[in-house]
Amino acid sequence: MPATPAATLARTVVFAAFIAVLGLFPGLYLAGAAVPVVLQNMGPLLAGSLLGARRAGASVLLFLALAAIGLPLLSGGRGGLAPFLGPSGGFVLGWLAAAVVVGLIVQRAAPRPGIAVLLAANFAGVLTTYLVGIPYWALLTGDLGAAAVQSLLFVPGDAIKVVLVSLVAVAVHRAVPDLLPQRRDTGTR
Repeated sequence: MPATPAATLARTVVFAAFIAVLGLFPGLYLAGAAVPVVLQNMGPLLAGSLLGARRAGASVLLFLALAAIGLPLLSGGRGGLAPFLGPSGGFVLGWLAAAVVVGLIVQRAAPRPGIAVLLAANFAGVLTTYLVGIPYWALLTGDLGAAAVQSLLFVPGDAIKVVLVSLVAVAVHRAVPDLLPQRRDTGTR
């Protein structure tokens, strides 16, 4: 049974709020890095894992728009345009692409993706965030190598987050098997 427009809107708003709640946990600046380690990047991954590409993208876009207009929703109570223009800006913007990538991969395995698909999708989501965040950081510092090496600090934590998000998503998909939007059959092969 397809979700009603009201249910779709509610899920979008709830996930934007969930990402904001994850921002209540302050970022950790390891080894003097200019970009903090945050829990907030789990939100876009979980959104993609549970909502699919379009809905997850909408929830992350809503969250980013609210943060950009000044609401203190980013980790550490940051908001406005400054966080988007600083070293972590590329990673934050990468959340949108990550949510869509995860959602696209998970939707291919709908209605109930297994743990292997979810792990692969969330790994691809983290990689997508890095592919946006590291070059953006390098633009600000003028040193791609240094940005890439400093980003290695995120890998252990992000690996744990990928596993946690994937386990949560498997449990939710078991409990609510029709959560993902159904693929439309165009009738052509």
